[in-house]
Amino acid sequence: MPTAIVVDDKWVTASAHLKILNLFGIKGQYANTARTAVLMMREKKPDVILLDIHMPGVDGFEFLKYIHQLPGYQNVPILVVTSDDQPETAERVLSLGAMEILIKPLEIDELEAVLRRAKVIQ
Repeated sequence: MPTAIVVDDKWVTASAHLKILNLFGIKGQYANTARTAVLMMREKKPDVILLDIHMPGVDGFEFLKYIHQLPGYQNVPILVVTSDDQPETAERVLSLGAMEILIKPLEIDELEAVLRRAKVIQ
C-alpha cells in the first residue's frame, strides 16, 4: 500500500486530503509542521508528500529546499497544495523541486491524474 505524508497546519484541510488519499488506497499520515514531517520521514520514507506552503515556522518553501538535500528523497513526488494561485508562487515551488502545484480546494480527479503520473497509483 502506498504511503503519504500530508503536511498542513490546518487539521480540517489535512483530514480532507487524508480521506481523499484513502479513496485511492494510499495510507496517509498527518504532520502539522514541516519539522514533524521530517521526523516522520526519518522513520519511513513516504511514496508521496502533499505540502501546504504557507505555514508558520518552517514554511513549505524551506521544507522543499531541505528535502532535496536528504539522500534518497530526490525522487519522492512532492505535490504542493495551496490556495495561493499566484504565478510566481507556482514558479518558485516548481523551481524548488515540487512535482506539481494544486490549488485548493483539491479536485479529486486532478489529484488522481497527478498520482498516476507520479506512479504512486496505477
